[in-house]
Amino acid sequence: MQLIEVKAQAGYLWFRQGIWLFRRNPLAFMMMFFTYIFAMLLVSLIPIVGDFLPLVCIPGISVGFMAACRDAILGKPVYPLALIGGFRSYGPTVARQLLVLGVGYAAAIILAFGVSALADGGVLFNLMVIGGTITPDMLANGNESLAVILLIVAYIPVAMLFWFAPVLIAWHDVAPHKALFFSWMACWRNRSAFALYGLIWAALAIGTSFVLTLIFQAFSMGDAAITILMPISIVFSTMLYCSFYATYRGCFALPAATPEPVEPTL
Repeated sequence: MQLIEVKAQAGYLWFRQGIWLFRRNPLAFMMMFFTYIFAMLLVSLIPIVGDFLPLVCIPGISVGFMAACRDAILGKPVYPLALIGGFRSYGPTVARQLLVLGVGYAAAIILAFGVSALADGGVLFNLMVIGGTITPDMLANGNESLAVILLIVAYIPVAMLFWFAPVLIAWHDVAPHKALFFSWMACWRNRSAFALYGLIWAALAIGTSFVLTLIFQAFSMGDAAITILMPISIVFSTMLYCSFYATYRGCFALPAATPEPVEPTL
């Protein structure tokens, strides 16, 4: 495994490659995303542990989605069942390691929401982690803007630790604790590229939502806004997921057994 250091403009390249990869097989990727959302909704209905199981499954599912991206580049068919490939394609040891990683990820997410409670008294934590309801009194007494900022700040190191860890475990045979370390180092050494990458996606999402909202208001289409924005947000989310593979390709040399795909370059 070889870590690659890139310049800041690589963040734009990752963004562009994510869109290019999505266009390779948009229907298949959107079907995978729909399957993922539906499966997570079903899992969340399980009593007591339903709120945490989706978080535990994320590392294994991310490996499946990355493998699907690799298959799409190589012209292979992509199926929704590829999502569970991380748990079934690399042996029981890797499956267990991905589940352990998932438990750590769930704990880290809970901790990040716990940090946001310093600002709003636990409103976001109650809504997202415990699954409770938000009352008007809670909103009146809380500082939600500051809570969201604290949540983002607390989540950034979590994202750096877990961004590449699942695929390093599955594709590079790296132990979980080392995978977390190498993921952190890859994100830190390429932090300028990741900063540009994140800013581009954030600007695209916020800008598109803002423009469409203005159009809906101008034509008095407020009732149809959610109906139209929902499929657009799904397309954006799927392209974002596809771009995760581009960040991996940009930061790590491919395993010897992995063919070199042809992708757009700067």
